Amino acid sequence: MKIYLLNPPFLPNFFRDARWQDTSRAGTHYYPIWMAYAAAALETEHTVRLIDAPTWNWDEEDTLADIQEFQPDMVVVDSCFPSLRNDISIAEVIKRQHPEVINVLVGPPTSQFPDSILESDGIDIVARWEYDLTLREMAAVLERHEPLEGVKGISYRQNGEIKHNPDREFSTTEELDSLPFVSQVYQKHLNIKDYFLNYSLYPMVQVFGGRGCPFQCTFCCWAQTFTGRKYRMRSVANVVAEMRWIEENMPQVREIFFEDDTFTVNKKWVFEFTEEYKKAGVRIPWACQARGDVDYETMKVMREHNCLVMVIGFESGSDVMLQNMKKGITVERYRRFIRDARKAGMPIHANFVIGLPGETWETIAVTKRFIREANADAITVAVATPFPGTEFWKQAIDGGYLLEENPSDFLDEQGHQKAIISYPELSNEDIVKTVDEILRGYYLSPRYVPIALRRVFRRHGWDEFKSIFHSAKAFLRYMSDRRSRA
Repeated sequence: MKIYLLNPPFLPNFFRDARWQDTSRAGTHYYPIWMAYAAAALETEHTVRLIDAPTWNWDEEDTLADIQEFQPDMVVVDSCFPSLRNDISIAEVIKRQHPEVINVLVGPPTSQFPDSILESDGIDIVARWEYDLTLREMAAVLERHEPLEGVKGISYRQNGEIKHNPDREFSTTEELDSLPFVSQVYQKHLNIKDYFLNYSLYPMVQVFGGRGCPFQCTFCCWAQTFTGRKYRMRSVANVVAEMRWIEENMPQVREIFFEDDTFTVNKKWVFEFTEEYKKAGVRIPWACQARGDVDYETMKVMREHNCLVMVIGFESGSDVMLQNMKKGITVERYRRFIRDARKAGMPIHANFVIGLPGETWETIAVTKRFIREANADAITVAVATPFPGTEFWKQAIDGGYLLEENPSDFLDEQGHQKAIISYPELSNEDIVKTVDEILRGYYLSPRYVPIALRRVFRRHGWDEFKSIFHSAKAFLRYMSDRRSRA
Protein backbone atom coordinates (compact mmCIF):
# COMPACT_ATOMS: atom_id res chain seq x y z
CA MET A 1 0.00 0.00 0.00
CA LYS A 2 1.18 3.54 -0.78
CA ILE A 3 0.56 5.85 2.18
CA TYR A 4 0.89 9.63 2.13
CA LEU A 5 1.45 11.17 5.58
CA LEU A 6 0.59 14.85 5.43
CA ASN A 7 1.30 17.64 7.87
CA PRO A 8 -1.03 19.87 5.83
CA PRO A 9 -0.45 23.44 4.68
CA PHE A 10 -1.73 26.10 7.03
CA LEU A 11 0.08 29.17 8.34
CA PRO A 12 3.82 29.52 7.62
CA ASN A 13 6.01 27.86 10.26
CA PHE A 14 2.98 26.60 12.17
CA PHE A 15 3.62 23.50 14.26
CA ARG A 16 0.89 21.10 15.31
CA ASP A 17 2.94 19.02 17.75
CA ALA A 18 3.68 21.67 20.38
CA ARG A 19 1.79 21.86 23.64
CA TRP A 20 0.38 25.27 22.71
CA GLN A 21 -0.12 24.97 18.95
CA ASP A 22 0.74 28.22 17.20
CA THR A 23 3.47 30.06 15.32
CA SER A 24 6.40 30.60 17.67
CA ARG A 25 7.41 34.01 18.97
CA ALA A 26 11.03 32.86 19.29
CA GLY A 27 11.63 30.97 16.06
CA THR A 28 11.00 27.53 17.56
CA HIS A 29 10.02 24.95 14.95
CA TYR A 30 8.97 21.45 15.96
CA TYR A 31 9.39 18.29 13.94
CA PRO A 32 6.12 16.67 12.81
CA ILE A 33 7.04 14.12 15.44
CA TRP A 34 3.83 12.10 15.63
CA MET A 35 3.56 11.74 11.87
CA ALA A 36 7.21 10.71 11.83
CA TYR A 37 6.47 7.95 14.36
CA ALA A 38 3.57 6.88 12.15
CA ALA A 39 6.00 6.69 9.22
CA ALA A 40 8.30 4.52 11.34
CA ALA A 41 5.41 2.19 12.16
CA LEU A 42 4.23 1.93 8.55
CA GLU A 43 7.17 1.93 6.21
CA THR A 44 8.53 -1.50 7.09
CA GLU A 45 5.46 -2.92 5.28
CA HIS A 46 4.33 -0.07 3.01
CA THR A 47 5.63 2.65 0.69
CA VAL A 48 5.43 5.86 2.70
CA ARG A 49 5.88 9.54 1.88
CA LEU A 50 6.04 12.06 4.75
CA ILE A 51 5.27 15.69 3.88
CA ASP A 52 5.80 18.67 6.20
CA ALA A 53 3.99 21.37 4.23
CA PRO A 54 4.19 24.26 6.75
CA THR A 55 7.94 23.82 7.14
CA TRP A 56 8.52 23.60 3.39
CA ASN A 57 6.20 26.55 2.71
CA TRP A 58 3.98 24.36 0.54
CA ASP A 59 0.50 25.57 -0.24
CA GLU A 60 -2.52 23.55 -1.27
CA GLU A 61 -1.47 23.55 -4.92
CA ASP A 62 2.00 22.20 -4.10
CA THR A 63 0.48 19.46 -1.97
CA LEU A 64 -2.05 18.39 -4.57
CA ALA A 65 0.62 18.23 -7.27
CA ASP A 66 2.76 15.99 -5.05
CA ILE A 67 -0.18 13.72 -4.26
CA GLN A 68 -0.91 13.44 -7.96
CA GLU A 69 2.66 12.34 -8.57
CA PHE A 70 2.78 9.88 -5.67
CA GLN A 71 -0.64 8.32 -6.35
CA PRO A 72 -1.31 7.06 -2.81
CA ASP A 73 -3.87 4.51 -1.74
CA MET A 74 -4.31 6.27 1.61
CA VAL A 75 -3.72 9.85 2.78
CA VAL A 76 -3.30 10.50 6.50
CA VAL A 77 -3.94 14.15 7.42
CA ASP A 78 -2.58 15.45 10.72
CA SER A 79 -4.60 17.97 12.69
CA CYS A 80 -4.76 19.95 15.91
CA PHE A 81 -7.50 22.06 17.42
CA PRO A 82 -6.57 25.49 15.96
CA SER A 83 -6.07 24.10 12.44
CA LEU A 84 -8.99 21.62 12.38
CA ARG A 85 -11.23 23.54 9.97
CA ASN A 86 -8.32 24.07 7.59
CA ASP A 87 -7.24 20.43 7.76
CA ILE A 88 -10.69 19.06 7.00
CA SER A 89 -10.90 21.46 4.07
CA ILE A 90 -7.59 20.16 2.70
CA ALA A 91 -8.87 16.60 3.01
CA GLU A 92 -12.03 17.53 1.13
CA VAL A 93 -10.03 18.97 -1.77
CA ILE A 94 -7.89 15.83 -1.89
CA LYS A 95 -11.04 13.69 -1.93
CA ARG A 96 -12.59 15.64 -4.80
CA GLN A 97 -9.50 15.15 -6.93
CA HIS A 98 -8.83 11.56 -5.81
CA PRO A 99 -12.17 10.01 -4.81
CA GLU A 100 -10.64 6.54 -4.69
CA VAL A 101 -8.14 7.49 -1.98
CA ILE A 102 -8.88 6.58 1.65
CA ASN A 103 -8.59 9.76 3.73
CA VAL A 104 -7.75 9.42 7.44
CA LEU A 105 -7.66 12.27 9.96
CA VAL A 106 -5.45 12.02 13.06
CA GLY A 107 -4.48 14.25 15.99
CA PRO A 108 -6.01 15.43 19.29
CA PRO A 109 -9.35 16.64 17.84
CA THR A 110 -10.21 13.09 16.81
CA SER A 111 -10.79 11.96 20.38
CA GLN A 112 -13.27 14.80 20.91
CA PHE A 113 -15.09 15.30 17.61
CA PRO A 114 -15.12 12.02 15.65
CA ASP A 115 -18.78 12.38 14.65
CA SER A 116 -18.57 15.95 13.39
CA ILE A 117 -15.28 15.25 11.60
CA LEU A 118 -16.89 12.32 9.77
CA GLU A 119 -19.75 14.55 8.66
CA SER A 120 -17.24 15.81 6.09
CA ASP A 121 -17.24 13.93 2.80
CA GLY A 122 -13.48 14.37 2.76
CA ILE A 123 -12.82 12.08 5.74
CA ASP A 124 -13.35 8.33 5.53
CA ILE A 125 -11.74 7.24 8.80
CA VAL A 126 -10.74 8.93 12.06
CA ALA A 127 -7.89 7.39 14.08
CA ARG A 128 -8.54 8.48 17.65
CA TRP A 129 -5.96 9.25 20.35
CA GLU A 130 -2.39 7.94 19.90
CA TYR A 131 -2.47 6.72 16.32
CA ASP A 132 0.80 5.25 14.99
CA LEU A 133 0.07 1.65 16.00
CA THR A 134 -3.58 2.08 15.00
CA LEU A 135 -2.52 3.10 11.49
CA ARG A 136 -0.20 0.12 11.23
CA GLU A 137 -2.97 -2.33 12.03
CA MET A 138 -5.53 -0.50 9.91
CA ALA A 139 -3.26 -0.41 6.85
CA ALA A 140 -2.72 -4.16 7.09
CA VAL A 141 -6.46 -4.80 7.33
CA LEU A 142 -7.24 -2.53 4.38
CA GLU A 143 -4.54 -4.11 2.26
CA ARG A 144 -6.08 -7.54 2.91
CA HIS A 145 -9.53 -6.11 2.04
CA GLU A 146 -10.85 -7.18 5.41
CA PRO A 147 -13.60 -5.36 7.40
CA LEU A 148 -12.59 -2.60 9.82
CA GLU A 149 -14.72 -3.84 12.73
CA GLY A 150 -11.75 -5.42 14.51
CA VAL A 151 -9.47 -2.38 14.38
CA LYS A 152 -9.53 -0.63 17.75
CA GLY A 153 -9.23 3.15 18.02
CA ILE A 154 -10.99 4.18 14.81
CA SER A 155 -14.28 5.73 13.75
CA TYR A 156 -15.56 5.49 10.17
CA ARG A 157 -18.57 5.64 7.91
CA GLN A 158 -20.19 2.40 6.84
CA ASN A 159 -23.30 2.30 4.66
CA GLY A 160 -24.08 5.90 5.61
CA GLU A 161 -23.74 5.22 9.34
CA ILE A 162 -20.90 6.34 11.61
CA LYS A 163 -19.25 3.48 13.47
CA HIS A 164 -17.06 3.86 16.56
CA ASN A 165 -14.82 0.89 17.33
CA PRO A 166 -13.61 0.54 20.95
CA ASP A 167 -10.63 2.64 22.03
CA ARG A 168 -7.22 1.09 21.54
CA GLU A 169 -5.27 0.44 24.72
CA PHE A 170 -2.36 2.85 25.08
CA SER A 171 1.00 1.62 23.81
CA THR A 172 3.21 -0.58 25.96
CA THR A 173 6.97 -0.63 26.45
CA GLU A 174 7.21 -3.66 24.19
CA GLU A 175 5.25 -1.94 21.42
CA LEU A 176 7.32 1.23 21.67
CA ASP A 177 10.52 -0.80 21.49
CA SER A 178 9.20 -2.55 18.36
CA LEU A 179 9.03 0.70 16.39
CA PRO A 180 11.95 1.66 14.14
CA PHE A 181 13.85 4.72 15.35
CA VAL A 182 12.12 8.00 14.51
CA SER A 183 15.56 9.48 13.80
CA GLN A 184 15.78 7.15 10.80
CA VAL A 185 12.55 8.70 9.50
CA TYR A 186 13.98 12.20 9.95
CA GLN A 187 17.08 11.26 8.01
CA LYS A 188 15.11 9.74 5.15
CA HIS A 189 12.20 12.16 4.78
CA LEU A 190 13.14 15.51 6.32
CA ASN A 191 15.94 18.07 6.51
CA ILE A 192 16.95 18.34 10.15
CA LYS A 193 18.23 21.88 9.60
CA ASP A 194 14.62 23.01 9.14
CA TYR A 195 13.86 22.44 12.84
CA PHE A 196 14.87 24.54 15.83
CA LEU A 197 14.29 24.67 19.58
CA ASN A 198 15.44 27.84 21.28
CA TYR A 199 16.68 25.82 24.27
CA SER A 200 18.63 23.22 22.25
CA LEU A 201 21.83 23.12 20.25
CA TYR A 202 21.27 23.35 16.50
CA PRO A 203 20.61 21.14 14.64
CA MET A 204 18.81 18.79 16.99
CA VAL A 205 16.36 15.91 16.79
CA GLN A 206 13.26 15.35 18.92
CA VAL A 207 12.47 11.83 20.11
CA PHE A 208 10.21 10.22 22.69
CA GLY A 209 11.72 8.19 25.50
CA GLY A 210 8.21 7.58 26.79
CA ARG A 211 4.61 8.65 26.37
CA GLY A 212 1.77 9.78 28.58
CA CYS A 213 1.83 11.79 31.80
CA PRO A 214 0.47 10.66 35.19
CA PHE A 215 -0.06 14.19 36.55
CA GLN A 216 -3.39 15.99 36.64
CA CYS A 217 -2.76 19.48 35.18
CA THR A 218 -6.13 20.84 34.08
CA PHE A 219 -4.90 22.59 30.94
CA CYS A 220 -2.72 20.01 29.22
CA CYS A 221 -4.17 19.01 25.87
CA TRP A 222 -1.87 16.07 25.23
CA ALA A 223 -2.53 13.93 28.30
CA GLN A 224 -6.28 14.60 28.26
CA THR A 225 -7.01 14.25 24.55
CA PHE A 226 -4.18 12.27 22.94
CA THR A 227 -1.49 10.36 24.85
CA GLY A 228 -3.38 9.68 28.09
CA ARG A 229 -2.44 9.56 31.76
CA LYS A 230 -0.87 6.12 31.53
CA TYR A 231 2.90 6.58 31.72
CA ARG A 232 4.99 4.16 29.68
CA MET A 233 8.67 4.26 28.77
CA ARG A 234 10.76 2.61 26.12
CA SER A 235 13.40 0.32 27.55
CA VAL A 236 16.70 1.93 28.51
CA ALA A 237 18.54 -0.26 26.01
CA ASN A 238 16.24 0.81 23.18
CA VAL A 239 16.62 4.54 23.92
CA VAL A 240 20.40 4.38 24.19
CA ALA A 241 20.58 2.30 21.01
CA GLU A 242 18.81 5.10 19.14
CA MET A 243 21.18 7.68 20.61
CA ARG A 244 24.12 5.58 19.43
CA TRP A 245 22.52 5.26 15.97
CA ILE A 246 22.11 9.05 15.75
CA GLU A 247 25.70 9.60 16.81
CA GLU A 248 27.00 7.17 14.18
CA ASN A 249 24.66 8.01 11.30
CA MET A 250 23.70 11.67 11.78
CA PRO A 251 26.98 13.32 12.81
CA GLN A 252 25.58 16.80 12.14
CA VAL A 253 23.12 16.44 15.04
CA ARG A 254 24.30 18.49 18.00
CA GLU A 255 21.70 17.42 20.55
CA ILE A 256 18.89 14.95 21.20
CA PHE A 257 15.84 16.45 22.87
CA PHE A 258 13.47 14.09 24.69
CA GLU A 259 10.00 15.45 23.99
CA ASP A 260 8.33 13.36 26.74
CA ASP A 261 5.88 15.33 28.86
CA THR A 262 7.92 14.41 31.95
CA PHE A 263 11.14 12.52 31.24
CA THR A 264 12.04 12.21 34.93
CA VAL A 265 8.90 10.55 36.32
CA ASN A 266 10.73 7.29 37.05
CA LYS A 267 13.95 8.06 38.94
CA LYS A 268 15.13 4.45 38.73
CA TRP A 269 14.73 4.51 34.95
CA VAL A 270 16.70 7.77 34.72
CA PHE A 271 19.61 6.32 36.71
CA GLU A 272 19.62 3.16 34.60
CA PHE A 273 19.54 5.31 31.48
CA THR A 274 22.58 7.37 32.52
CA GLU A 275 24.48 4.21 33.40
CA GLU A 276 23.71 2.63 30.02
CA TYR A 277 24.57 5.90 28.25
CA LYS A 278 28.00 5.81 29.90
CA LYS A 279 28.51 2.08 29.36
CA ALA A 280 27.65 2.38 25.66
CA GLY A 281 30.22 5.13 25.21
CA VAL A 282 27.63 7.56 23.84
CA ARG A 283 28.76 11.19 23.86
CA ILE A 284 26.04 13.13 22.10
CA PRO A 285 24.45 15.74 24.41
CA TRP A 286 20.79 15.49 25.31
CA ALA A 287 18.09 17.45 27.09
CA CYS A 288 14.56 16.86 28.30
CA GLN A 289 11.31 18.16 29.68
CA ALA A 290 10.89 17.50 33.37
CA ARG A 291 8.94 18.49 36.46
CA GLY A 292 10.05 21.03 39.02
CA ASP A 293 10.47 18.45 41.78
CA VAL A 294 13.54 16.57 40.52
CA ASP A 295 15.98 16.09 43.39
CA TYR A 296 19.60 17.21 43.47
CA GLU A 297 21.05 13.69 43.23
CA THR A 298 19.14 12.98 40.01
CA MET A 299 20.05 16.30 38.43
CA LYS A 300 23.69 15.87 39.34
CA VAL A 301 23.83 12.47 37.66
CA MET A 302 21.98 13.77 34.60
CA ARG A 303 24.34 16.72 34.28
CA GLU A 304 27.40 14.49 34.66
CA HIS A 305 26.06 12.38 31.79
CA ASN A 306 25.73 15.22 29.31
CA CYS A 307 22.23 16.59 29.96
CA LEU A 308 22.48 20.19 28.74
CA VAL A 309 19.18 21.66 29.92
CA MET A 310 15.90 20.77 31.59
CA VAL A 311 12.69 22.40 30.38
CA ILE A 312 10.41 22.87 33.37
CA GLY A 313 6.71 23.74 33.36
CA PHE A 314 6.60 26.01 36.40
CA GLU A 315 3.40 27.60 34.97
CA SER A 316 2.99 30.11 37.84
CA GLY A 317 4.70 31.58 40.86
CA SER A 318 1.46 31.58 42.84
CA ASP A 319 0.46 28.71 45.12
CA VAL A 320 -3.17 29.67 44.56
CA MET A 321 -2.79 29.21 40.80
CA LEU A 322 -0.79 25.99 41.16
CA GLN A 323 -3.56 24.56 43.30
CA ASN A 324 -6.25 25.75 40.87
CA MET A 325 -4.55 24.04 37.92
CA LYS A 326 -3.93 20.82 39.94
CA LYS A 327 -0.20 21.05 39.41
CA GLY A 328 0.41 19.02 42.56
CA ILE A 329 3.41 21.06 43.62
CA THR A 330 4.16 24.19 45.64
CA VAL A 331 6.24 27.30 45.03
CA GLU A 332 8.45 26.40 47.97
CA ARG A 333 9.22 23.07 46.29
CA TYR A 334 10.08 24.99 43.12
CA ARG A 335 12.48 27.13 45.11
CA ARG A 336 14.24 24.05 46.46
CA PHE A 337 14.40 22.64 42.94
CA ILE A 338 16.00 25.84 41.64
CA ARG A 339 18.59 25.82 44.41
CA ASP A 340 19.38 22.16 43.66
CA ALA A 341 19.60 22.85 39.92
CA ARG A 342 22.12 25.63 40.51
CA LYS A 343 24.13 23.42 42.82
CA ALA A 344 24.13 20.65 40.19
CA GLY A 345 25.06 23.10 37.45
CA MET A 346 21.86 22.24 35.55
CA PRO A 347 20.59 24.95 33.17
CA ILE A 348 16.85 25.57 33.29
CA HIS A 349 14.38 26.72 30.66
CA ALA A 350 11.25 27.85 32.51
CA ASN A 351 7.72 27.69 31.06
CA PHE A 352 4.86 29.82 32.39
CA VAL A 353 1.23 30.35 31.41
CA ILE A 354 -0.99 33.37 32.04
CA GLY A 355 -4.79 33.30 32.21
CA LEU A 356 -5.87 30.06 33.85
CA PRO A 357 -8.98 30.20 36.09
CA GLY A 358 -8.32 32.23 39.23
CA GLU A 359 -5.72 34.45 37.57
CA THR A 360 -5.76 38.02 38.88
CA TRP A 361 -3.45 41.01 38.75
CA GLU A 362 -2.18 39.89 42.15
CA THR A 363 -1.28 36.35 41.00
CA ILE A 364 0.35 37.82 37.89
CA ALA A 365 2.48 40.12 40.07
CA VAL A 366 3.52 37.11 42.18
CA THR A 367 4.49 35.18 39.04
CA LYS A 368 6.52 38.11 37.74
CA ARG A 369 8.47 38.22 41.01
CA PHE A 370 9.04 34.48 40.84
CA ILE A 371 10.35 34.72 37.27
CA ARG A 372 12.95 37.25 38.42
CA GLU A 373 13.81 35.08 41.41
CA ALA A 374 14.20 31.93 39.33
CA ASN A 375 16.62 33.69 36.97
CA ALA A 376 16.29 30.86 34.42
CA ASP A 377 18.46 30.63 31.33
CA ALA A 378 15.39 31.22 29.17
CA ILE A 379 11.64 31.43 29.59
CA THR A 380 8.52 30.78 27.58
CA VAL A 381 5.22 32.41 28.50
CA ALA A 382 1.99 31.10 26.97
CA VAL A 383 -1.50 32.51 26.71
CA ALA A 384 -3.79 30.05 28.49
CA THR A 385 -5.94 28.30 25.87
CA PRO A 386 -8.72 25.92 26.92
CA PHE A 387 -8.64 23.05 24.43
CA PRO A 388 -11.75 20.88 24.05
CA GLY A 389 -11.61 17.76 26.20
CA THR A 390 -9.53 19.34 28.95
CA GLU A 391 -10.74 20.19 32.43
CA PHE A 392 -9.81 23.81 31.67
CA TRP A 393 -12.25 23.78 28.74
CA LYS A 394 -15.07 22.65 31.01
CA GLN A 395 -14.14 25.30 33.58
CA ALA A 396 -14.21 28.00 30.91
CA ILE A 397 -17.63 26.94 29.66
CA ASP A 398 -19.15 26.45 33.11
CA GLY A 399 -17.78 29.79 34.31
CA GLY A 400 -18.91 31.70 31.22
CA TYR A 401 -15.33 32.74 30.45
CA LEU A 402 -15.12 31.36 26.90
CA LEU A 403 -15.24 33.87 24.04
CA GLU A 404 -14.68 31.47 21.12
CA GLU A 405 -16.12 27.97 21.01
CA ASN A 406 -14.67 27.02 17.62
CA PRO A 407 -11.04 25.91 18.08
CA SER A 408 -10.25 27.14 14.57
CA ASP A 409 -10.69 30.69 15.89
CA PHE A 410 -8.08 30.33 18.64
CA LEU A 411 -5.27 32.10 16.70
CA ASP A 412 -4.79 35.59 15.31
CA GLU A 413 -4.05 36.31 11.65
CA GLN A 414 -0.33 35.70 12.15
CA GLY A 415 -0.91 32.34 13.79
CA HIS A 416 -0.08 33.47 17.32
CA GLN A 417 -2.17 32.63 20.36
CA LYS A 418 -4.98 35.01 21.13
CA ALA A 419 -6.80 34.94 24.44
CA ILE A 420 -10.22 33.37 23.96
CA ILE A 421 -11.20 33.66 27.62
CA SER A 422 -12.07 36.73 29.65
CA TYR A 423 -12.61 37.10 33.39
CA PRO A 424 -14.40 39.90 35.26
CA GLU A 425 -11.09 41.20 36.63
CA LEU A 426 -8.84 40.19 33.74
CA SER A 427 -9.88 40.60 30.12
CA ASN A 428 -8.65 38.63 27.14
CA GLU A 429 -6.71 41.71 25.98
CA ASP A 430 -5.12 42.00 29.43
CA ILE A 431 -3.88 38.41 29.20
CA VAL A 432 -2.17 38.88 25.82
CA LYS A 433 -0.65 42.20 26.85
CA THR A 434 0.66 40.66 30.06
CA VAL A 435 2.34 37.80 28.20
CA ASP A 436 4.04 40.24 25.83
CA GLU A 437 5.04 42.47 28.73
CA ILE A 438 6.66 39.61 30.65
CA LEU A 439 8.59 38.41 27.59
CA ARG A 440 9.69 41.92 26.69
CA GLY A 441 10.70 42.64 30.27
CA TYR A 442 12.78 39.47 30.42
CA TYR A 443 14.54 39.43 27.06
CA LEU A 444 14.80 43.16 26.30
CA SER A 445 16.04 44.16 29.74
CA PRO A 446 19.67 44.74 30.78
CA ARG A 447 19.08 41.97 33.34
CA TYR A 448 19.12 39.45 30.49
CA VAL A 449 22.69 40.30 29.46
CA PRO A 450 24.40 38.29 32.23
CA ILE A 451 21.96 35.42 31.61
CA ALA A 452 22.87 35.35 27.92
CA LEU A 453 26.57 35.56 28.73
CA ARG A 454 26.17 32.68 31.16
CA ARG A 455 24.84 30.57 28.29
CA VAL A 456 27.51 31.70 25.82
CA PHE A 457 30.44 30.96 28.13
CA ARG A 458 29.49 27.33 28.53
CA ARG A 459 31.25 24.51 26.73
CA HIS A 460 28.97 24.87 23.70
CA GLY A 461 29.19 28.65 23.73
CA TRP A 462 29.22 29.31 19.99
CA ASP A 463 26.18 27.10 19.47
CA GLU A 464 24.44 28.84 22.37
CA PHE A 465 25.21 32.22 20.81
CA LYS A 466 23.72 31.17 17.47
CA SER A 467 20.61 29.91 19.23
CA ILE A 468 20.19 33.15 21.17
CA PHE A 469 20.74 35.21 18.01
CA HIS A 470 18.18 33.20 16.01
CA SER A 471 15.58 33.47 18.79
CA ALA A 472 16.25 37.17 19.27
CA LYS A 473 15.61 37.94 15.61
CA ALA A 474 12.33 36.03 15.66
CA PHE A 475 11.22 37.65 18.92
CA LEU A 476 12.03 41.17 17.71
CA ARG A 477 10.00 40.53 14.55
CA TYR A 478 7.12 39.37 16.72
CA MET A 479 7.29 42.45 18.95
CA SER A 480 7.55 44.74 15.93
CA ASP A 481 4.45 43.13 14.46
CA ARG A 482 2.59 43.53 17.76
CA ARG A 483 3.46 47.24 17.90
CA SER A 484 2.38 47.81 14.30
CA ARG A 485 -1.05 46.30 15.03
CA ALA A 486 -1.53 48.02 18.39
